[in-house]
Amino acid sequence: MIQRSVRRCEGTAMGAIVIDLRPGAGIGPFNLGMPISEAFAQIEQRPNIYDVVHVKYLEEEPLKLDIVISFPDHGFHLRFDPWSQRLRLIEVFDVKRLQMRYAKSLIGGPSTLATFVAVYALFGPTFPGTYDKDRGVYSLFYPGLSFAFPIPLQYTDCCHDGEAELPLEFPDGTTPVTSRVSIYDKSSESKVGVGALMTKALAPPLPAGSLYMEEVHAKLGEELWFTVGGQHIPFGASPQDVWTELGRPCGIHQKQVDQMVIHSASDPRPRTTLCGDYFYNYFTRGVDILFDGQTHKIKKFVLHTNYPGHADFNSYMKCNFVIYDSDGKLSPIGGPFQDSNTISTKHCITPSTKWEQVKDVLGDSGRAAIQTQGSTSNPFGSTFVYGYQNVAFEVMKNGYIATVTLFKL
Repeated sequence: MIQRSVRRCEGTAMGAIVIDLRPGAGIGPFNLGMPISEAFAQIEQRPNIYDVVHVKYLEEEPLKLDIVISFPDHGFHLRFDPWSQRLRLIEVFDVKRLQMRYAKSLIGGPSTLATFVAVYALFGPTFPGTYDKDRGVYSLFYPGLSFAFPIPLQYTDCCHDGEAELPLEFPDGTTPVTSRVSIYDKSSESKVGVGALMTKALAPPLPAGSLYMEEVHAKLGEELWFTVGGQHIPFGASPQDVWTELGRPCGIHQKQVDQMVIHSASDPRPRTTLCGDYFYNYFTRGVDILFDGQTHKIKKFVLHTNYPGHADFNSYMKCNFVIYDSDGKLSPIGGPFQDSNTISTKHCITPSTKWEQVKDVLGDSGRAAIQTQGSTSNPFGSTFVYGYQNVAFEVMKNGYIATVTLFKL
């Protein structure tokens, strides 16, 4: 696991917060199912509360393990599904650091121990929990909420594998104290807790008609097709066309001079910092659209995967693209696009496709251009740009695609 993005604002008392607990829904400002960009937005709005933030992910295989936002001073972290980048599980791993409020009552924190008795008193009776003999942990489940209680070795005979009843007190008069609280979506009816049970947590279903993770189909040299809304945006479309189809852009900015133009001998004249071309930025769709500054027609699309470890991480939501080529092997048959469910993943390119797989589909592209994004402001190192007819791929060092640039020759 790689840990990045640590920041600190001095003057905040460690753990000095009270946060609302919403079983099956979230905790404080963090809602189950929210995209990771929304979580970061909540953090940025509260810099004096969330003053130490760690972001953890598996650099070599970013789709293999969760992306985790951790708050070590407050004893909890957020687990995001690595593919959809939506919040699937909230874990309070140090209950003594975080005071939670439920139904106007407090539990946890340095002054209110989250004992077995306190949990029962606040949340009421429930079905017998389960005992994990190997971990020595008893888990108690409520809808969308679970509590893990370590059981001392001398009292393990009070429990049995599988479902187990646990007395409110041990024979010596003490009561178990919660070591971990898990908040997860209750609609799946799965029991989520420590160990293997942690993997059962899924992000709640997206609402009908949601544009998040909408499949965006790209036919090389022709157009983008947004599958939920049905919008078709071809090369050569005007800004008015784009506004009509996609609505107001999140941002508009003038394009910097194309640094790759030095590789072309067709125009040796010196370049200014800015050129006449301009971008429409649709950050919530993970798409940039470049217009020619003279004709005001679309000349490029840029699709972002939003992988951690790239300089643009969290600037865009992930674009869930499906790319077809125009030679018949990847292009759709009998219509503008095929239903993606009928297409083998080896016959198209998606955000999950690694560079070696791209080469298997499109062939060798030759040598890569190195892109640094400015060495002083980019802690993640350089990326590599490979070009084909009508498409260029920016590839990270781990072999995953960072951006795809579509153009028409």
